[in-house]
Amino acid sequence: MTADNYAIVTEGLRKRYGDKYALDGFDLRVRPGTVCGLLGPNGAGKTTAVRILSTLLRFDEGRAEVAGFDVARQADQVRYRIGLVGQNPAVDEVLSGYENLVIFGRLFHLGTVRSHQRAVELLDRFGLADADKKPVKMYSGGMRRRLDLAAGMILTPSVLFLDEPTTGLDPRGRNEVWESVRELVRSGTTVLLTTQYLDEADQLADQISVIDSGRVIAKGTPDELKARLGGDRIDLVVHDAADLTTASGQLRQATNVEPEVDPVRRFVSAQVQNRATALTEVLRALDAAGVTVEDVALRRPTLDEVFLHLTGRRPQTAEETEAAGKATSKGKKGRGDEPNFGGPHSKSVEELLS
Repeated sequence: MTADNYAIVTEGLRKRYGDKYALDGFDLRVRPGTVCGLLGPNGAGKTTAVRILSTLLRFDEGRAEVAGFDVARQADQVRYRIGLVGQNPAVDEVLSGYENLVIFGRLFHLGTVRSHQRAVELLDRFGLADADKKPVKMYSGGMRRRLDLAAGMILTPSVLFLDEPTTGLDPRGRNEVWESVRELVRSGTTVLLTTQYLDEADQLADQISVIDSGRVIAKGTPDELKARLGGDRIDLVVHDAADLTTASGQLRQATNVEPEVDPVRRFVSAQVQNRATALTEVLRALDAAGVTVEDVALRRPTLDEVFLHLTGRRPQTAEETEAAGKATSKGKKGRGDEPNFGGPHSKSVEELLS
């Protein structure tokens, strides 16, 4: 399949800082109208990849195309066709949410009338209509994030880059963002999503690329990646810790796999091939042995387990991700590798809002 059949293409992409590579042979292909989840531990190169693909950072070697245009040679064409929601808010705290979105619309050349219409539409979509006249400095953290997402969707772009989009949002806010992303994809937008919430990737991603040390180490659908860990698992919680040995033995006999045992939780787990037969056999054997089972589950591996298996590290918590992002932002100041998009806008804020 040629590059023309993909919305995002990278081949052998490299980015170096001093003697260290942030990207080291990064290859990626994303089909149009799909969500690609880019997963990896902190420092793996996810944000560097997004910044390169959105023309905010120059790369050293390789090739990159977005929406059919070369990122290095046709950066202006790429910018017309993308949206970007980064880790840090891009909205003005002094202005209201409505004023922020109107200005973004004007900067994207929507025109006065359409900019105001689009601001109203997005405020309603993200549940911010009731706070449209309040200064952003009075918004909660989740409200600011939703406004930032709205700003990135002003043009309903062909390709949308979401870099940790739901960090800091409560479950309701995350669900609202997820549904907005699904609506965009249904309308034909391609989304590249970086996230540390593996359930988010499971919910949204059509395909996942796991990145570590600047290169993709695994890719596939969520189900395909989970299948790499050996299929389904049987999880048991026994009532009495003294029965763990018996439960472990019965599970081993039914699955031909050495079970994992957690004495603190009175928990036993093992991979299983013939799920229904194995589960029935284990439960009958435990009942016959007089072992009381408090809980039993037949489940597929989670993306958390895939992540740990592939990278040797657990996913970060939201707090760790936020702290790492702040440290990274400070460390990047003054590097001098950012493209220069020119001086300040010639129009004042008042002119843009009029």
